[in-house]
Amino acid sequence: MEEGTSKEPTHCCGTDAAYGDAYQWDTREDCEVRQILDRIADKWSLLVIALLDRRTLRFTELRREIDGVSQRMLTVTLRQLERDGLVRRTVHPVVPPRVDYELTDMGGTLHETIQALVTWTETHQNAIAAARAEYDQRAAAEQNALARA
Repeated sequence: MEEGTSKEPTHCCGTDAAYGDAYQWDTREDCEVRQILDRIADKWSLLVIALLDRRTLRFTELRREIDGVSQRMLTVTLRQLERDGLVRRTVHPVVPPRVDYELTDMGGTLHETIQALVTWTETHQNAIAAARAEYDQRAAAEQNALARA
């Protein structure tokens, strides 16, 4: 079991009328929703889910497609996604062994949500770049003012 992952499901407490039936944001480490969000929102999981939405891939194909991922990190990521029911691992009884990875139906629905986030990011990337430049300029000016004082 991954460190920090509870063995028993825990649920966030209550609902918030402002958000309808949605759970309140719960920052407790043992909150099941937080654990799931931590897992699916890491950079390797997002990339694996995006690639597997296109087609079934072998481990080596995934590793080749994901720039910067280590063999160990990809292995851990795939195991976690499989444990969560988002990825299906199929071992073919051939020599040498062939292992394929594909999204489950639930993983496919997650990809739809991730795609909405990517679309939002693409739409707002110029505004974010401008905000970053403005922030950096302001921070530099403040730093210079402190250095002169």
